[in-house]
Amino acid sequence: MPQTSRITKAVIPAAGLGTRFLPATKAMPKEMLPVVDEPAIQYVVAEAAKAGLDNVLMITGRSKRALEDHFDRVPTLEAVLEAKGDTRRLAAVQESNTLGDIHYVRQGDPKGLGHAVLCAKRHVGDEPFAVLLGDDLIDSRDELLGEMIRVQQATGGSVIALMEVDPEQISSYGCADVESVDGEDYVRVNRLVEKPAVEEAPSNLAVIGRYVLHPAVFDVLEQTQPGRGGEIQLTDALEVLAADEGEGGGVHAVVFRGRRYDTGDKLSYLKAVVTLAVEREDLAGLRPWLKDFAAAL
Repeated sequence: MPQTSRITKAVIPAAGLGTRFLPATKAMPKEMLPVVDEPAIQYVVAEAAKAGLDNVLMITGRSKRALEDHFDRVPTLEAVLEAKGDTRRLAAVQESNTLGDIHYVRQGDPKGLGHAVLCAKRHVGDEPFAVLLGDDLIDSRDELLGEMIRVQQATGGSVIALMEVDPEQISSYGCADVESVDGEDYVRVNRLVEKPAVEEAPSNLAVIGRYVLHPAVFDVLEQTQPGRGGEIQLTDALEVLAADEGEGGGVHAVVFRGRRYDTGDKLSYLKAVVTLAVEREDLAGLRPWLKDFAAAL
């Protein structure tokens, strides 16, 4: 059944250990790694705020205190910048304090993305909500989350984001089997497969880290057994919902064709930093330097 109430809540899982970035993440959350001059997590919270999701719950774990500190005020630092008349840096520091009402809950045992989402049940309650994964940064100039919210409001079920990838790379992602919906830009999801073998993948449409979910997902997650990797997979719960024709059932998808930056491993992280940095006016010298550097290789 289509929804009428505005979606305001976002859940951001941030309890991972960040082992791919050790030793940098030994004492610092991977979500705080800078993408140019903002931590990756701030891009994600800003995206949620832009879509009207001003009630944010972060699912954290041990050694994640820096996340709370970042989105809190630092009066001493603000006073110093104000006294210096450094309005540009003062505004940059204060921006993270104004993105929304941010709450925190610890996941405890790292039992997978599905378990992390389940940790949000009490906070979310009986209303649709968004889930944003911090490894996927969506360019602020491209629309995705707002479109997903509109599709959820129209269909009443859950909505995922898909992106076309090289078929040879599909085994690194969740993969969707979809069919078109007459007269609509979005598609219906028939089946989801978590990291399929290339020869068994139903398509080259990969699930990326944005979801708008009906609260019915919580009841399914509570019954979902550990799957691939011994973890509770959100993909498994969504596949159950895709086949459900009852209240909260059905899964649709928006196929995203905009700019997405992956910060999930060292190489893709470096590519994301460089890609965003070369577009900055205050870093105008980077582009010619990169050309000279590449030419000298």
